[in-house]
Amino acid sequence: MAKQGKTVLLPKRERLLRALGEQVKLARLRRDLSAEQLAERAGIARTTLLRLEHGDGGVALSTLVKTLFVLGLEQDILLVAKDDLMGYRLQDLGLLVGKRASKKNAK
Repeated sequence: MAKQGKTVLLPKRERLLRALGEQVKLARLRRDLSAEQLAERAGIARTTLLRLEHGDGGVALSTLVKTLFVLGLEQDILLVAKDDLMGYRLQDLGLLVGKRASKKNAK
């Protein structure tokens, strides 16, 4: 049984969060920043940064963004779903051959 208040994630999602946390940690280490230095610059608690680096799913998205900003990686967040191949395929499946474009842009 899960602890009360703790979100239970599927193993695949847990691995994904751990990999994200590891990437953040590696970026910090490449910049020769201690966890305390990065946390202070990001305006978060050191323990929160360590939770992020360990892949804790309860860490707020804003914490990730603040951390990426300090690391100079804030633009990386914009790469999420940039090339949404599945979305494009699903959209194309919904388009019928011979269907006309909407007239909302017509003048």
